[in-house]
Amino acid sequence: MADRTQHNAPVMVIGLGRFGASTAAQLKRQNKEVLAIERDPTLVQKWSGQLTHVVEADATDIDALRQLGAADFTSAVVGVGTSVEASVLITANLVDLGIERIWAKAITPAHGKILSRIGAHKVVFPEADAGRRAAHLVSGRLLDYIEFDDDFAIVKMHPPKETHGFTLAESDVREKYGVTIVGVKSPGEDFTYATPNTKVTSRDLLIVSGQVDLIERFAARP
Repeated sequence: MADRTQHNAPVMVIGLGRFGASTAAQLKRQNKEVLAIERDPTLVQKWSGQLTHVVEADATDIDALRQLGAADFTSAVVGVGTSVEASVLITANLVDLGIERIWAKAITPAHGKILSRIGAHKVVFPEADAGRRAAHLVSGRLLDYIEFDDDFAIVKMHPPKETHGFTLAESDVREKYGVTIVGVKSPGEDFTYATPNTKVTSRDLLIVSGQVDLIERFAARP
C-alpha cells in the first residue's frame, strides 16, 4: 500500500487514544493515506468510518505488523503511551522492520530516553508540551506559541504600546529586546513579512521569533 517514492506517502499510526487519533485525523485532513492499528475493538469501530484504513491488531507482535505490510511504510507514529512496555516493544518492532521515520509518544523523560535509545527518531511529550504552551499563553498577550528544542520560539502576539504608530526601524525592537518581528498581520489584510519600513498599529498581530526568555520579556511590555 505504501509508496516510498511519493512525498505524500501513507503513514502508519499505532494506537487510537487521544494523541494517536488526533494525529491520524489531522493526517487525513492533509489528504494523507493513513493505516491505523489499534487492539481495542471499541476504538477500531469508532474510527473505522473516519480514517482511511483501521485494523484491529496487536502491534507488539512483529508478525502481525509484517502481515499488515508495515515494512512497506517509511513513516510511523506510535501513539501508545499508557503502557511503557507496549510502547517500547512496538517502537522496537518498527525499528526492526526498517521504518525510516518513527515518531513516538512518551509520558515521562525516562520513557522518552528509552524510546530514543532504541531508535525512535522523534519523541513527543504531548501532555508536557501542552502544559508549557498553556503556561505561555495564559498571560493573554501571546496568542500562539511554538517552542523548539534549543529554547527558541516563534509566537503570535499583540503589539506592545511602544510599537504602535512606529515603523520597525523606529521602534528598534531587535536592538532593545533581542527578538525579531518576522511578520505583521493587519485586520482584513494578508500576512506580510516584516521590513524596517513596516509600520505597526494597535490592531495588528505580530509574528515574533527569538529566545524564550527574551520573547517573554518583550511580551510583558504594556
